[in-house]
Amino acid sequence: MRRSLTITYAGIMAIDPIQLTKQLVNIESTTYHEAPAGHFLYEFLTTQRYAVEKMPVAQPDRTTTPGSGTGERFNVYAVMPGVTPDVVLSTHMDTVPPYIPCTEDDEFLYGRGTCDAKGIIAAQIAAAERLREAGIKIGLLFLVGEERDSAGAAEANKFPKGSKFLINGEPTDNRLALASKGALRVELRAKGRMAHSAYPELGDSAIHKLVEALHDVLALPLPIEPEIGPSTMNIGLIHGGYAPNVISDNAEAHILVRLVGPSDEIKKSILATVDDRADVTFSLDLPFVRMRKIDDLPTMIANFTTDIPALTNWGEPLLLGPGSIHVAHTPHERIAKKELLEAVDLYVQIATSLIKKI
Repeated sequence: MRRSLTITYAGIMAIDPIQLTKQLVNIESTTYHEAPAGHFLYEFLTTQRYAVEKMPVAQPDRTTTPGSGTGERFNVYAVMPGVTPDVVLSTHMDTVPPYIPCTEDDEFLYGRGTCDAKGIIAAQIAAAERLREAGIKIGLLFLVGEERDSAGAAEANKFPKGSKFLINGEPTDNRLALASKGALRVELRAKGRMAHSAYPELGDSAIHKLVEALHDVLALPLPIEPEIGPSTMNIGLIHGGYAPNVISDNAEAHILVRLVGPSDEIKKSILATVDDRADVTFSLDLPFVRMRKIDDLPTMIANFTTDIPALTNWGEPLLLGPGSIHVAHTPHERIAKKELLEAVDLYVQIATSLIKKI
């Protein structure tokens, strides 16, 4: 039996973010397969008297994006009927694989998406309920694709709703982010000539060229931003070849650079360093973002990137959410129930403070 999603708060009925988180986590919605979570949120928010809109988002080409889906894909936007929101609360519906259903103990909820970012969805919905009861023009925007390419955010940015502020949710331990790093995804593809490995002079190893190029790219100096920290680089995927006794004619690697400034110089350095040893593609480029401080709230620097750079038409951005990024994407993902409830209060406090400054 479904447990009630409402609780008594300050003498009135309110949405229970703990129960709502459990329901959301038990809906599998890995990237490209977010529709079940989107349908749930569309129906739930409709029952809460919102005007709810599905924003279609195209599936990528399956020949170039393994694991992508073929079914319906959409963002969910909700607002009170006839209202132009001043503040929009936003996060993403998709999760990384594998699907892990929700479990709990007295202190924590466990499972995929508990902190990244279905617990955040629940906290934002609960906060929006309180904000609209206080007369604040609040909107909700839940997106697909953040864990891969921010495709949902890019699509939503074509259809802004007039909001002055966007409060994005990611796991920040309920601290307000003063900055979030950008992301530059780099793909290297080397080509060679196949041959028997006993006669290497007859071939041209794509793997050798790629390994040498990667060695030199890793040695590149990266920018450091005072008070923010350094750019970082990770080779997250490498593939090529057929067998140890075959000179490989192809090899590729995917790199992610966490940016603390513009990407232009890093791109130039990578292109010059790789030279003709591999083809270089920059498949994602999300900029570094600075954000404001609010009241006396605790702050942090987010070493990760978010949908914020792709939502420039939705108002001045802020970033805060319950949960730790250190357990996101792990088998031990979890969120403290107490932290979820605190996040509801923080979203209400931040939105209220922003409205006072208009």
